[in-house]
Parts: sequence; C-alpha cells; structure tokens
Amino acid sequence: MKRFASLFLAAVLGSASTVATFKWLDKDKEGVKLEYLSGTPISKVAYKVDENGQVIPLDFTKTAELVTPAVVFIRSTQEGSTRNESSPETFDPFREFFGPRMMPHGPSQSSGSGVIVNENGYIVTNNHVVQDADVVEVTLYDNRTYKAEVVGTDPDTDIALIKINEKTLPHLSFVDSDKAKVGEWVMAVGNPFNLNSTVTAGIISAKGRSINILQRNSQEGNTAIESFIQTDAAINPGNSGGALVDLNGGLLGINTAIASPTGSYSGYGFAVPANIVSKIVEDLIQFGIVQRGWLGVSIGSVNSQLVKEHNLHVNAGAYVSGFAAASSAKDAGLKEGDVVVKIDEAPILSSSALIEYIGRHRPGDKVNVTVNRDGKEVTLPVVLKNRDGKTGTVKPEERAGFASLGLEVEEVDGNVLKKLDINNGVRVKELGSGKLAKYTDIREGFIITKVNEVSVKSVKEFNELLKKKKSGELVILSGTYEDVPREFNYAFRM
Repeated sequence: MKRFASLFLAAVLGSASTVATFKWLDKDKEGVKLEYLSGTPISKVAYKVDENGQVIPLDFTKTAELVTPAVVFIRSTQEGSTRNESSPETFDPFREFFGPRMMPHGPSQSSGSGVIVNENGYIVTNNHVVQDADVVEVTLYDNRTYKAEVVGTDPDTDIALIKINEKTLPHLSFVDSDKAKVGEWVMAVGNPFNLNSTVTAGIISAKGRSINILQRNSQEGNTAIESFIQTDAAINPGNSGGALVDLNGGLLGINTAIASPTGSYSGYGFAVPANIVSKIVEDLIQFGIVQRGWLGVSIGSVNSQLVKEHNLHVNAGAYVSGFAAASSAKDAGLKEGDVVVKIDEAPILSSSALIEYIGRHRPGDKVNVTVNRDGKEVTLPVVLKNRDGKTGTVKPEERAGFASLGLEVEEVDGNVLKKLDINNGVRVKELGSGKLAKYTDIREGFIITKVNEVSVKSVKEFNELLKKKKSGELVILSGTYEDVPREFNYAFRM
C-alpha cells in the first residue's frame, strides 16, 4: 500500500434568502473598509422538498454567480531570475568574496488566484503565489488586466495582500470561520491549471488541521501558524489564493494546499480560515506589517503518550513543555507541565488551536488562559508580547520588509560592535526562504556593515538603501560574524 499523499502548496503551473448584517472595519488610517457578513448560512438548508415530497438538490448557481466576479487570476514574474552556478565539485575563486555566483536564467513565471476583499482594489492571495516576484499581474473576471503592488506578506500564514489601482470592484465579505461546521457545504473558486473561474463544491471535512507544510517551506519553522480548514471540494495547482466560500458567498477561507500522491486533487484540500486572514489583512493595511501576539511557550498537542508519560488529567489540550526567553505566559504564572484547555471562551483541544487563537491577537492584547494543573483548572490573565518581548506594536521600519529577500534585520548592541572593533552595522535576525538564502551562503547572525560600500548604521538606513535599488541591480552586503571576525561579502540581484 502506498504511503499517504504528499503535501503541496496548491500553487503554480507555468436561491434562498438570508438576513445579514455588516460590520465595517473603521480602524485603518486609509479609511479602507472590509466587510464582515453574518446571518444564517444558506447551507444550513441542505435540500428542499417539493409538494410531492421529492427531494430537490441544493442549487449552487446563485452562489457561483455572486462569487466568481470577485476571484482573480494572478501571474507572477521574476524578470531578473538567476541561478546559483556554484557546486561542491566546481572551484570558484569569487565564491569566498561574493558568495555563490548568480548567472542570468531568463524570466520565470508562476500563477495562482486571488480574492478581492475591498471595492478599491485590495486582493488577498497566498504568499507563495507572489513570493520573489518582480512583477505581479492581475486579470479580473471580465479580462481587464492590471499591474499589482504587493502591500505586504505574512509567510507565517502564507497570506499576502496586493492592490490594483481600480475602484468599485466586486468583492467578498468575510464570515466567522469559527462558526463553520464539519459537514457544511462549501465551494472553492479559483484558476486551476490556468482554467479561469473554476467552481467546485464539497463539504468541510475537518477543522484545525496542522499539516506542517509551512514549516517545511520556511526557514522560520516554529513561527508558522497552521490551523487549516480541510475540504473535499476539488482544489488543484493554480487554486492557491482562491476563495473557499459558504453558500451565502461569504469568504470562509483562502485555499492554500492539497494533499496528493500526484500533485493533483485527491480529495484533500486545505484553506487558511477567514478569521486568520481578516486579521492579517487589517494589520497590513493599518500598520504595514503583521502585529502578532506571542505567548512565548513551547507546546505540543496532548495525546495518549503524553498523558501516560506525565500523568496528565486531561486527554486534549496544548501541553506546555518550555518557555522562550521573553515569555508573557511565564510572566503571568504558567508553568511547565500545564495543559492549556481554554483561552477566553474558546476551547483549546490541540497545539494548532492555541496557535491559531493567539495568532489573531496583537501585542498588548489581554487573554485569559485556563490551564489544567495537576487535575485542577487555573485561569491566568496574560498580556501578550511581540517576538522582541515588548507589548507595543512593531513599526515597518523596525523590520526589513523585503519579502523577496526573506530577510529580517535588527539593531546591534554597542558592546558587540566594540568587541568586533567596528563602528556600525545591523544583524541578520531571521533568514527566510527568499533570494539571499537561495543564492548566497549568508547565515543568521551576520552583521551587515555596508551595502555597496555605503555604511549602514540602523535598520531604517538599511531599508532605505535597499528601497533605492532597482530590479536586477547587483547588491553587495559586506560585514562580519561574531564567531568568525573577518570581512565577508555576499552578492545578489534585487
């Protein structure tokens, strides 16, 4: 018997009435409005019965007519695509100075889907659809085509927000994905295999799925947030970034991945829930960067083995095995061996459920964490922090916001600079799966002192220098490591 299907980011190849209310986002500085749809889903009525007692199948046509105009086709192009020509068998005298050399490889393209979530051109898609792209092109349902700006990305959830310069566009409203139930009818809309505006139907097969695909596609591992809606609506390569909707036409999730032994549909599709997506979109519009609260804990889902090993008194929850250096949970009184069973009024049945719930909150938010400790429940108020151990929001200039580079930098302590006998620099804090990791040997911890021979004194200066670089322009990062105090140079093209 073959092993269970491989997992793929579903990515790239070259009339019933309802009473509804709308909640408007009024926080963002640009006055951008996102709609939130509530009410009784049409899908609660799975069928009708005619006057003769015959069952009438559910009609999907009205939903399809409503949804398809708001789902777009996205083509991403890497104009200055390069490849790494170095290998262990090939001696390259420039490698030590410049890092692996990059040779022209011509343009490369990928495609996917997106969902218009605001009439003024804001479109949600997957990060992997637009990652590393020099040009992003959007084609609407009526075949109008636009160049799109990448507003922001969040590799931790594989969500990206892009924008086109157009008004009064058809768009979808978010629905509360927490209220969606297993067995509920849903529809998937996207552009599989470049077949525009394809609609499929199925049911929600499961919720809160963690399939470890974002960790495997990220250098940042444990920061990924996975709590997917699983559906058997047919999803194929090219559906990435498309809509998963309820039968009201409300946006329930963004289709992201499939499980398949062949790379094509085999009955398992996964979507990022709308409650996560809407929070990411709000953050990117309002702050320019995702504001994510952190408990600062190492956790695992409770299973029979953990129950036996640690003599636990519950059979479900998130087991706390350790704490980060700056942990809001530890500061609030959580202990190793606690099992988180509830946060606020939300039951926590697994580690993915905890990660999803906390991922919807910002630094400074207060949550009430209920743990089972030696058979007794204890509720502790926790004020969430950001990854830097602070409760304030993070400004875009405090992090390197260049998704194509996969790079995040931070300020360097003056004592470190003094020890290395250098006057300035910024440190590579995190290295994701962008161009730098792909085309150079740069490591986390590298202290960048110069960009093309221009000294760098702060994260803001570093960002400003890179913003001035044009697509395809050669960039050389010069600097050193604490453990190898000599100069290194890494070259790549923007």
